[in-house]
Amino acid sequence: MNSDYTQVNSNVIDSWVDNGWVWSIPISHEDFVKAKNGNWYDAPNMLLTPKRKVPVEWYNPYLKNNRLDGVKLLGLASGGAQQMPVFAAIGAECTVLDYSDKQLENEKMVSEREGYHIDIIKADTTKELPFEDETFDIIFHPVSNCYVEDVLHVWKECYRILKRGGILLVGMDNGINYLAEDDNPLLVVNKLPYNPLKDEELYKRSIENNWGIQFSHTIEEQIGGQLKAGFTLLNLYEDSDGVDMGAFIPNFIASKAIKL
Repeated sequence: MNSDYTQVNSNVIDSWVDNGWVWSIPISHEDFVKAKNGNWYDAPNMLLTPKRKVPVEWYNPYLKNNRLDGVKLLGLASGGAQQMPVFAAIGAECTVLDYSDKQLENEKMVSEREGYHIDIIKADTTKELPFEDETFDIIFHPVSNCYVEDVLHVWKECYRILKRGGILLVGMDNGINYLAEDDNPLLVVNKLPYNPLKDEELYKRSIENNWGIQFSHTIEEQIGGQLKAGFTLLNLYEDSDGVDMGAFIPNFIASKAIKL
């Protein structure tokens, strides 16, 4: 088994982008202009989870007059030019970090097309993040830590790089998706925790099917891990992608936490 699983995932996601992955389709010029004119909340894919929009009040206390002017915002594993252009359109000082070259190419393309500045950084979230302590006001982190084995590390790094009073907005898979596989979408075939690094056969299937190396995480790891890292939980909601098991039960969670 390849111990450098994050590079495997980077390559896999690049291949998904080449095949038109829904989370890699950049915002259109028309939607960017709408966002710049104040209609940003209705822009496509301003999401932490597959379907439910992030409540507008979750951007408080930084959202003022429907804008984020001067707010330092990190899109963590949020490449693809879907959310960052919108945040830039309403005044945020944006940085995007991702480990997929193709997703970051989309960010560069849209920023050049629309004429805004964004710091674009390729980095691995399993390592120390390349930022000074207390750099950001908001971290926007859509569903992606399913590609990371140790999520507590991610929460600790988020806590370190957020300013006091900063907010962490996160989308998370609750693990249910990993009970089944694509060829048996309603048949439980896997045990949890789902971890291909500890199951040679599962690793083999993951590589053969181009799934990437993904991991299930418990609520204790996801929400409890944020609390353990020092965050105070402010709110959460559940969501579903409406597919397979998600047609019957919520399979995603979003949370808002603050660094006091």
